[in-house]
Amino acid sequence: MAFVDYYKILGITKSASEADIKKAYRKMARKYHPDVNPNDKTAEKNFKDINEANEVLSNPKNRKKYDKYGEHWQNGEAYEQEKQRQKAHQKRSQSSQGGYTQEDFSDIFGDMFGGGTSSGGRTNAKFRGQDYNSEIQLQLKDVYKTQKQVITVNGKNIRITIPAGVENGQIIKIKGHGGTGVNGGPNGDLYIQFSIVNNTKFKRDKDNLYIDVDLDLYTALLGGQLMVDTFDGKVKLTIKPETENGAQVKLKGKGFPKYRKDSEFGDLYITFQLKIPTKLNEKEIALIKELQKLR
Repeated sequence: MAFVDYYKILGITKSASEADIKKAYRKMARKYHPDVNPNDKTAEKNFKDINEANEVLSNPKNRKKYDKYGEHWQNGEAYEQEKQRQKAHQKRSQSSQGGYTQEDFSDIFGDMFGGGTSSGGRTNAKFRGQDYNSEIQLQLKDVYKTQKQVITVNGKNIRITIPAGVENGQIIKIKGHGGTGVNGGPNGDLYIQFSIVNNTKFKRDKDNLYIDVDLDLYTALLGGQLMVDTFDGKVKLTIKPETENGAQVKLKGKGFPKYRKDSEFGDLYITFQLKIPTKLNEKEIALIKELQKLR
């Protein structure tokens, strides 16, 4: 396997921080994304390389292996184990034969990854493929309902189902969609992290939603009807007389979908913010003064 410099692909140095890697990946991915460069084979290859580099370098554990073992990073631990096993074999051979033979010094990587069966009768070991990491950025409204989406990972299109109610920062695993196993070993897994952007006026806390609603002084004092927004439409509320500033009401089942629980929702909490009238005319001022005398 030829060595691929993932740092060079992303345009960063080996001392780059996790934030630097993330920033560089997003910049390069936007530049070479297939949607931006239709029918451009070079951009398509660059996009594939960028994703591959990010999948390795954005994972601290994989990055450490890559820095140490280079193109053999996926099987670094297995390499160390094989090296220790061969050292033990060499010591046993030395004690029984009085020295080492050329066969004892067979190329470790050749034995493990493509050298076939060695003279000692060892067969190629099977190794699990690498795990891939990807990030999907969505709007809050996008995860209010379950949806399907096609994502590109390492040059392959994968159709996934995104359950309603997924949270910001949540990671889900898609089994078997990582790197191909070595010598018939199992494939790795795909880990997808969700970045949920909330551009709505609602605040979300797990499956509950919160919103502030303006309430005019007269409705607060006398009571009445008020139309308020929920995440999926408007509802009419009955306001009790003498409702205080900061009073809160709960609309059961009007919150956000519960993750992987079909037809179950959290609650919506509405907090009333009293709006004091301004730019009063003379008659209004006189009436308020009269009320003040009564109180």
